[in-house]
Amino acid sequence: QVQLVESGGGLVQSGGSLTLNCAASGRTFSNYVMGWFRQAPGKARDFVASSSMSGSSTYYADSVKGRFTISRDNAKNTVYLQMNSLTPEDTAVYYCAARINAYGARLNDPRTTVYDSWGQGTQVTVSS
Repeated sequence: QVQLVESGGGLVQSGGSLTLNCAASGRTFSNYVMGWFRQAPGKARDFVASSSMSGSSTYYADSVKGRFTISRDNAKNTVYLQMNSLTPEDTAVYYCAARINAYGARLNDPRTTVYDSWGQGTQVTVSS
């Protein structure tokens, strides 16, 4: 298992930007497919973005495409989510997740069940 710790959430005005960080433990971070999900109150946890092991390939939910960017620094065991042009609809708890032993995995698989480890989440609130 890998331990994940998110940070960077907060309160931002509509149209603003935030960058979320997710730090991972372990020595094999570069072997993990990493994903970001979010969960608004009373709603299911939804896929936001994913990154291949090297970071060379990424995939986004339609709702964030063109506004959010996932990236990773394998030397720092960290994955990032840069969020621009935020709207109140982006308000949610954001979670990072690691998919271990993910060789050949499809980045566009949005299911939470294919991810093995989860962080505790960080709150993002966008005011109108």
